[in-house]
Parts: sequence; structure tokens; C-alpha cells
Amino acid sequence: MNYHEKAKMGTKSVWGGEKDYLVHGASQVPIVPSVAYTYDDMDEWYEVATGRKKGHIYGRNTNPTVQAFEDKVKVLEGAKAATSFSTGMAAISNTLDTFLRPGDRIVTIKDTYGGTNKIFTEFLPPKAIEVQFCETGNHEEIEREVEKGCKILYLETPTNPTVKITDIERMSRAGKAAGALVVVDNTFATPVNQNPLKLGADLVIHSATKFLGGHADALGGIVLGDDEEMVEKVFHYREINGATMDPFAAYLLLRGMKTLDLRVKRQAENAMKLAQYLQKTDLVDEVFYPGLPTHPNHDIAKKQMSGFGGMLSFSVKGGVDTVRDLLPQLQYSHRAANLGAVETTVGPARTTSHIECTPEERAAMGIPEGLIRVSCGIEDAEDIINDFDQAFSYVKNVVKI
Repeated sequence: MNYHEKAKMGTKSVWGGEKDYLVHGASQVPIVPSVAYTYDDMDEWYEVATGRKKGHIYGRNTNPTVQAFEDKVKVLEGAKAATSFSTGMAAISNTLDTFLRPGDRIVTIKDTYGGTNKIFTEFLPPKAIEVQFCETGNHEEIEREVEKGCKILYLETPTNPTVKITDIERMSRAGKAAGALVVVDNTFATPVNQNPLKLGADLVIHSATKFLGGHADALGGIVLGDDEEMVEKVFHYREINGATMDPFAAYLLLRGMKTLDLRVKRQAENAMKLAQYLQKTDLVDEVFYPGLPTHPNHDIAKKQMSGFGGMLSFSVKGGVDTVRDLLPQLQYSHRAANLGAVETTVGPARTTSHIECTPEERAAMGIPEGLIRVSCGIEDAEDIINDFDQAFSYVKNVVKI
């Protein structure tokens, strides 16, 4: 047994996947910016180039720093194989393009990230690929549609931005019974809180830009699975089409992941405290956080997650007008289209997760224009809550909503 299998998540975050890449006595994985790799032995070069021997040929295919990043996430997710990408959306789109062909059918949920939703509504139908949307959380409906036949069952849980929950184990059983490939976007949960492969999924996807990196300074994506041949197909598609991760980004993501366990646990603590505060706030209509007993799928979240994550959202009275008045008053939050960083980050879905969608499309997904997404950082929870409190006070007393 690999000793990493016995280690706790904090230890895996620090040590996982790095030892093979430490050179010249260095304690940190180096950045290897080389585009090409030279060989004196022509036969060895051929063996590496044809995949019969481990090694590197060209940067679009593989890179030592990037491979170290992949190996670390493999350890964290408990996966046997992984391939990385330049962005999270590249990981999603390349995976779908690898397996879907004209005439195929995909079953998914209505509440996926806006960019993912655009792939389903705008890019796949012209390729003669049918996309069937189901109500998120309606497991019976999803099972009925999967039984009709599909190539891929695509899930995202918790969802962006309304943090809805889908039972991965139950849906994986349904998918496999129908011969479908079960793909789960695990970006919001992170490997610290949820491991879809252990719950029966075939492939798990992360936007590494978010919680994995954690410092909002590097783009990346990754796809992982236990079927090495399956992941190899995704890698082959990526190496030819070219959505390759940059080695400097891989280095930054590796460095960020060393504190993943610490960050994510602190962010989850802060999210729970903020969610509880928001529930008692006059200007708030509804709070969405899977850690709250009021969440419609709280029991499923408790079953499949070891923590409820750092993401929450809430809707405000007064809609967009309140959003415009409230958010600029926050002193300890970035108003930006990002999440998972050490700093708290806020924004409405209309300018963050679902900016690509029309107001009508957002409404159809159950996303009100007055919804605010919050990615809790690692600040002291008391300061985050006090900051929101003074912002709400401003809206009530100065703007007088």
C-alpha cells in the first residue's frame, strides 16, 4: 500500500505527489519551463515518444512540474490517473468532447456553472448531441431520464451559485446501470470535503483556479479517475488540441495546495458562522448553505461530505438595487468573479457565475437577480460578520430600504 493512502488530508496536502520531482536536494518542486527535452539515445527517444517508457518529449504533451501537480491531486482524490488543463472550463469541455459524438445524449442538472450551462445549451446541440436537463435534487427525475439511455451523466455538487446538493452515490448507481459515464464537478467541495470517485463516479473535475490553488493567482483545471485508459483518452484529446497547463501555474497551484486542508476547514467554519448570521438579518430573504439544517438536501450533504465547504449564497430584499448599495460597503471582501481564495470574495450571479446567461435563463435556473454569492476566506469570522453587519446597517439607515 502507498504510504499516502494511510495519511490524513493535511499530510497529503503537504507531501502528496512531490518526492519524485525533488532534484539536487531541493525541498520544493522546481519550475521546468523547457518546451522540449533532448535525447542522445535514439531508441530511448522513440520509446518515450511512443509511451513505452516514462519521460517527456514536448511541453504541450507533458511537463515535470505539471506532472507533480497532477500527482498531488491524484493523492488528494484517491485517484489512479489524472490529466491537467489550462483552465477549469478546458477540463470540462475537453472531457465532454472526448466522449460525446453526434447522436449521443447527455443527462445533467439545471443548476450547473454558467459556462458549463452554455456548453450544454449553445455548443453541444449544433453537434447533434441531445442534452436533457433535470431539476437539481429531483433524483427520481434524473433516474428516469438516465434509464432512457445516455452517454454521460454530468453532475455538479454543490452547485454554483445556489449550492444545491445531488446524491452522488445514488446517481452513480443509476448511471452505471444504464452504461453511462458519470462525471462530477467537485470544485466547490474540494477533495477535503468530498471524494466523488469513492462514491461511484467515473471522472471527477476541478477548476484548480479556485480552492486547490487558493490564492487567485493561477489558472488551471484537472480531470481524474480510476480507469487509466479512460483518463488517457482525455489526455490524448488535450495533448492534440492543446489546452495545456503552464508549468509556472502548476508551480503556484502546487504551492497553494500545501495549505489546502487548513484553508478549506477554516473557510467552512467561516461560511457556517456567516450563514447563521445571515439567517437572522432583516434584509435577507433566503440563505443557501448545505451546512444549515434548513437546506433541502442537508441530510445528503451530511452523508457524502466531511465538511460543507466555504461557499454560500443569499438573496436580498430589494433585489439588484440592494446588491448595488450593499456590496460596495464591504471592507473585507473583493467584489470579483472568482472564488476559493484566502480572501472573502462576493458578487451577484449576474456578474460572476452566470454572466453568460440572460436574466430569463437565470430565472429558469432559480437564480434571482438579487442573489449574492459569497466565497468565504480565512479571515477571522467575527470580522467578516461585523463587516456584513455594518454594510447592512448602511443600507437600512442611509439608503433606507
